[in-house]
Amino acid sequence: MGAVSRGRSAARRLRFALAFVLVAAPAAVAWSAAGQAVGSGQTVGSAFARARTATAPVAGAWRRLSPAPIATVGGAVSVWTGRQMLVFGRAQPNPPWSVDVAAGYNPTTDTWRRLAPFPGPTGNYEGHYSAVWTGKEMLIWGPGDREAFNPSTNHWRRLPSPPLSGHDAAGVVVWTGREMVGWGGGCCGDAFSDGAAYNPTANTWRKLSPAPVGGQQSPTATWTGRELIVLNGRNAEGKAVGGAAYNPTTNRWRRIAPLPETGGAAVWDGHEILVVGGGAHGRSAHAYAPATNRWRRIASMPSRREGAAAVWTGKRLLIWGGTTSSLAAVKLVTPNQGLAYDPRGNRWSALPGAPLPGRLDPTAVWTGHAMIVWGGYRPAIPAGAGERVFADGAAFRPATP
Repeated sequence: MGAVSRGRSAARRLRFALAFVLVAAPAAVAWSAAGQAVGSGQTVGSAFARARTATAPVAGAWRRLSPAPIATVGGAVSVWTGRQMLVFGRAQPNPPWSVDVAAGYNPTTDTWRRLAPFPGPTGNYEGHYSAVWTGKEMLIWGPGDREAFNPSTNHWRRLPSPPLSGHDAAGVVVWTGREMVGWGGGCCGDAFSDGAAYNPTANTWRKLSPAPVGGQQSPTATWTGRELIVLNGRNAEGKAVGGAAYNPTTNRWRRIAPLPETGGAAVWDGHEILVVGGGAHGRSAHAYAPATNRWRRIASMPSRREGAAAVWTGKRLLIWGGTTSSLAAVKLVTPNQGLAYDPRGNRWSALPGAPLPGRLDPTAVWTGHAMIVWGGYRPAIPAGAGERVFADGAAFRPATP
């Protein structure tokens, strides 16, 4: 979505949340091709039934990707180059997480290639990488690491240090068409409110003007084509923080109307920012129009999807992965069905079941024809079950994008 990205690793964020989040969750539901609830004796809960639309599941087909030449822990990042999906991640499940790996996937030939070895420092347990595509290079930005990869030459180059205070990575990172802009972030009791922008043509950084809001470790944000919109979230102490919009052309911020409920994933649909997965039960959804600085409520999600990947197809928001249960649940439910939201009809629909086990925090891209999901993990819930790390993926191609 887009949009990853966040001051501590995905696995550590979930472990932290497991200790504090106490929310009831709806039952998971599987769907047949006809859109009827199926499964091992489960029935559709009344809340799910009320939220479910009358539309049929999204027509389309999944196919499993060929095996990747890398293995990673949770928290892999990816970009779409127009021809291939570039994936970057860490390859060891325990500290010191010393092997950083990258690979490229070509959906036309269903083939992978291992990219040149990552030349930066070894992976860091605390922190999270972000990635953007400039049209020429994949820019990687994380704690202690700033690198650019050119797929045409299979070559990495190191970026200079950003002008940040007290940290060297950002909680949210976007590509504006000219610069990589990052803001916020933090870990272990810190939440920063400064940011920086990198120009790959000049190979230089500049410091962003001060934001009118407090710092956020893992802000929800997106790029509209004109502004970086940082939505209100929570700081390191769990207190609410307001939202703001940053214009890189003028280097100025403006406050925005507060999001009615803290949200989850956010995408830009060309007119509004769609924020889904918020509220106490993780199902609230809202749309924000930057032109009018107004929020409006849209149809609630059929079920919560904490830790899901989201992409915008040009017509629909597609979500896959995540858990439908509470993060404090005794058993974590990770369905392999996704969801689709159509802004024109204000309706949610189910996706066909994927040929993959459900998982948290997969990375995803939209190719213009298909959503590709890869990686992710399943934490050790219930206790003693053992954490499972995935290095597989699949592509969903809607019959009508």
